[in-house]
Amino acid sequence: MEQKPALTGPLIQTEIPGTQSQEWIDRLALRECPAITARRSRRAMTLGTAKDDPIVWKQAEGSVVQDVDGNCFIDLTAGFGVAAVGHRNPKVVQAAHNQLDILIHAMGDAFADPTRIELLDLLQKKTGFERGILGCSGSDSVEAALKTARIATGRTKILAFGRSYHGLAFGSLPATNYKTESFKAPFQSWLGTHVEHCDFGGKLPDNLHEFAGVIVEPIQGRGGIRVAPQHWLRDLIDLANRDGAIMIFDEIYTGFGRTGQWFAFEHEDLEGRRPDLICLGKAMGGGFPISVCMGTAEAMDSWGASKGEAIHTQTFLGNPLGCAMALASLRELEVIIPTVQEKGQWLTKNLQSMGYVVQGRGLLLGIQHSNSLALSRYLLHHGFIALPAGIHAEVLAITPPLIITKEELQAFLTCLERFPDT
Repeated sequence: MEQKPALTGPLIQTEIPGTQSQEWIDRLALRECPAITARRSRRAMTLGTAKDDPIVWKQAEGSVVQDVDGNCFIDLTAGFGVAAVGHRNPKVVQAAHNQLDILIHAMGDAFADPTRIELLDLLQKKTGFERGILGCSGSDSVEAALKTARIATGRTKILAFGRSYHGLAFGSLPATNYKTESFKAPFQSWLGTHVEHCDFGGKLPDNLHEFAGVIVEPIQGRGGIRVAPQHWLRDLIDLANRDGAIMIFDEIYTGFGRTGQWFAFEHEDLEGRRPDLICLGKAMGGGFPISVCMGTAEAMDSWGASKGEAIHTQTFLGNPLGCAMALASLRELEVIIPTVQEKGQWLTKNLQSMGYVVQGRGLLLGIQHSNSLALSRYLLHHGFIALPAGIHAEVLAITPPLIITKEELQAFLTCLERFPDT
């Protein structure tokens, strides 16, 4: 296997974006739908600059990303939370190479391979849930969960929460309540009226007898790194259980060690209570697009047995390459997760000592800031990749690879101290 040079960061050698990034983005603008990648014309309206293209990534390793101009950045996003075990984790890469030599693709619901079976076994051990439906994206996982709630209860309504983000596919979009004027308004007439939203952390409805399921993020990610109030999740589970609704925890962002436990709900004093279904993705595949909805045998078995043609499947369900990488990623997380809580506490303490208000858990943190867009741009120019979160971009999200070092975090703190907050 070819050894790529080790990357160090931050190391800025050109203007940001550099000329090669700009050239690549010019090519992208010719071929990609303009609604996908934020390019200069749209970003100029937001930040008041006509030269604000994104950088173009070339390679990444650990917590460091190098762009096509040779600049190196500390990644404080983990690629939307995906690279929890680090970019190009050696054991995940090796697992991929090994699998490429054997089998790349099987046949979804028709024919499985050993990696799919091994992965579901390992997921059962880690989550405690007996059954799973694999997918390719977080939206896939959410859609599997919502369908399961419908099948299990025969009911038609879903309860979700304000500022929630559950994906943008047509099945998951009705449950999403993040920036509805942008994400939902153009498609509203096609989304139905089956989802109701309550305030996250607020007063719960009196009853859920008409609801098939309740879906909630224990900590809202894109919605602003908002932690559910103490006992609120416990009361929500009790309400769902009392009224026969399926309780769904969306841990696509928070799961697999992001908060310092395998799953965010493990921080809560639930007194033995658990959801019926849990949606997982992002960090699961170590960089490969793979997801799963895990659930109790009771909830999952409500689907009934396949009659030879599954009523919920997809071509790439249980893809062998993705399953092999996920197996390696989960085994790496066994070693990494015990280090996360202390690292997150250290970072939080240092940020608070600088006068920042910090919310979240582990390495899922939000720094309250009145102009996080400008702050994120400043950080990028100085070698750090970070993104705003929240409806009004009211926080700067810090969700780095879980293997990030304190030295890398200290470099971020030093850069943050120099931000001209005017």
